Amino acid sequence: MDIKTFKQMLRASFKSDDTEETIDVYFTRPIGLAFALLCRKLKVTPNMVTYLSMVLGIASGVMFYYTDLTHNIIGILLLMMANFCDSTDGQLARMTGQKTLIGRMLDGFSGDVWFVAIYFAIVFRIWNDPIPFTDVNWEWWGLLMCAVAGIICHSKQCSLSDYYRQIHLYFLLGKEGSELDDSVTQKAIYDNLPEKGAFWDHKFYFNYYHYCRSQESRTPNFQRFYKAVKEKYPNAADMPQQLRDDFRKGSLPLMKFTNLQTFNFRAITLYISCLIGMPYIYPIVEITVMSGMYHYMHIVHERLSQRLYIKYFESAA
Repeated sequence: MDIKTFKQMLRASFKSDDTEETIDVYFTRPIGLAFALLCRKLKVTPNMVTYLSMVLGIASGVMFYYTDLTHNIIGILLLMMANFCDSTDGQLARMTGQKTLIGRMLDGFSGDVWFVAIYFAIVFRIWNDPIPFTDVNWEWWGLLMCAVAGIICHSKQCSLSDYYRQIHLYFLLGKEGSELDDSVTQKAIYDNLPEKGAFWDHKFYFNYYHYCRSQESRTPNFQRFYKAVKEKYPNAADMPQQLRDDFRKGSLPLMKFTNLQTFNFRAITLYISCLIGMPYIYPIVEITVMSGMYHYMHIVHERLSQRLYIKYFESAA
């Protein structure tokens, strides 16, 4: 395959310049595409690549348990490989037309598997170490810190960041260029599934309904604005350009924060904290810095939604 064709395929894999992260554009995505082309030749399926990413992610977590430089460098390389696989499976699925429901479930689950392993590695690594500036060992405090970082902070940050990116793409490109879904539609699909013979469908749509519901429950101002938009413009292509431009102007500055809430910033923070022998820095950054970004994003996006609702719908009533 020539370079021109590779560049065209790479460019086609980008959703928009607004939402793509620099590291992904110039590093992760090209490597993922190269792996996807190789996997297609070798008849490797997307799900096989996803399973491999889980194994690599768990193995990286095990490596971060150790305190020596060699194990930590191996952990970094393994996690990078897991992330390349995460890019590969989606591109391979689109390339080969092998998109499946199980594949969507596995793809969403794989990243969680990596970080569960990593959080446990940090807990066990610091268990007998003293909390800085105290004579108290981390022990159960380390477990509590990582549980708060992973369950309360990490998962909510990722889900809302993904939601804001899909919202941005909806107003930028329309429904065809976005994966913006709603809980009502997902619940209807779930309720209409056959009672027997649809085990994985039940699992996926049950979890996906609650995932969408969680995103919606945290964004009341946007839900009101989005409902008004859909009622007046059922076809996203009919939205006035001025409305699109106003939304993009307010939403675009938040895209850099949604990108920081994804893998790369977390991974770099993890790498540095483990290499300098202070792995507890990573969950602390998750709880403080990342949570600060999360709340800033949320406040600004809700204010934007309220302002545009008043401008386009309340004032026109």
